[in-house]
Amino acid sequence: MARSLLSLKEVEMVRPSQPTPSCLLSLSALDSQLFLRFTIEYLLVYRPSPAVNKAAVAARIKAALARALVPYYPLAGRVVAVPPNGGDGGCSNLKVVCEAQGALFVQAVSDRCAVSDFERAPSHVTEWRKLLAVHVVDVLAGAPPLVVQLTWLADGGAALGVGINHCLCDGIGSAEFLNAFADLAAGLNDGLAGFKPNPVWDRHLLDPTEPTPTRNQIMAAHPEFDPVQDLCGFVSRFNHEQLSPTSICFSKRCLDELQSRAASTGQPDRSISYTSFEVLTAHVWRSWARALELPPNQTLKLLFTINIRSRVKPNLPGGYYGNGFVLGCAETSAKCLAEKGLEYAAELVKGAKETVDEEHVRGVVEAVSGSTWARPDSVGPGVLIVSQWSRLGLEKVDLGMGMGRPVHVGPVCSDRYCLLLPVDNRREAVKVTVALPASAVDQYERLVRSPYS
Repeated sequence: MARSLLSLKEVEMVRPSQPTPSCLLSLSALDSQLFLRFTIEYLLVYRPSPAVNKAAVAARIKAALARALVPYYPLAGRVVAVPPNGGDGGCSNLKVVCEAQGALFVQAVSDRCAVSDFERAPSHVTEWRKLLAVHVVDVLAGAPPLVVQLTWLADGGAALGVGINHCLCDGIGSAEFLNAFADLAAGLNDGLAGFKPNPVWDRHLLDPTEPTPTRNQIMAAHPEFDPVQDLCGFVSRFNHEQLSPTSICFSKRCLDELQSRAASTGQPDRSISYTSFEVLTAHVWRSWARALELPPNQTLKLLFTINIRSRVKPNLPGGYYGNGFVLGCAETSAKCLAEKGLEYAAELVKGAKETVDEEHVRGVVEAVSGSTWARPDSVGPGVLIVSQWSRLGLEKVDLGMGMGRPVHVGPVCSDRYCLLLPVDNRREAVKVTVALPASAVDQYERLVRSPYS
């Protein structure tokens, strides 16, 4: 794929198929966070089919996109920054200018890339970059918040690259949009009234209600905002050593074994069960940390997304597609994580999840409102961020027209974020992808494939 050529056949701005409101919409405090000002980039790959009419598929996808942009009209707008309180130096609030400016559609052809290439991890972090050739570096510079690229592969398969401005959607919201868009393309929804769930804006539901807390109050209640000291040149290593992507599948049997292992190593007088997410995340975190051979006293953090739609009162309505998550934070030393075993790490993950209630969520909302420093330590020393794409429903994005469901779902580019991905035709299985410094990859893969190590 690194040597393959990609030729663009079509680049078109697609506007809503019907009139939409002209307005200025406010984004929530969670939407406006500094660490979310980037583009989520999905890559969905479809197997070859002799029944596919390429011209018809492209036309149907464009038409479906235009129709989907009617109820999801903010995705056809443009995100802008508005200084808070008349420009007091705080973090800019974000708004969406809705004038039906449109989303970008690209159609391309790759001369060498085939569906079978996606059965392995990419050879380098940007190997599949061309499959979403329009890379939005600055989401506030006037770029469309939604880019869709249909690439025809050399073996007759297809890749759908989708870039969505993270300020507008989280993973759940973007997956709901993609499935609604796919239903329109497949002819499964013949009218906009048939959208399920119906998209809901309602960003005011996550507005701050209390004065912004002090720095000390935030750091005490929300360790995800508290940076840690780099004792080992961690940041320099990630910045200067080539990152190598990895991709490893865990079957249901492997996940069951991890759960059994975590439960059996706990204290005899306690009966605690762990979810597959808790044990898998704990296992990957330990393997990642041990492979990097960090100093025993290096503080390590695990940050992971927690859906808050049912954790606030009232619950966020169905169809809310904004950022409805906060970051759970597990924290320990490299020594403890390595020596205390899987059950210890799983308990940290479980405990971090259990602390996220309505009070915690409202505290996060208040902390990130109008502040330049209350943001997660997402690139600091010893920080691993995990995002669970395996439960979003991306594997269900069926465009119809003989293409079926995707056989591969993942990011366009691999990086040090750890993603849990669905596996084709294996509903209970999970694929774990993450990029590490090249010198640590072999050790990581050995450790992560040995549940009892």
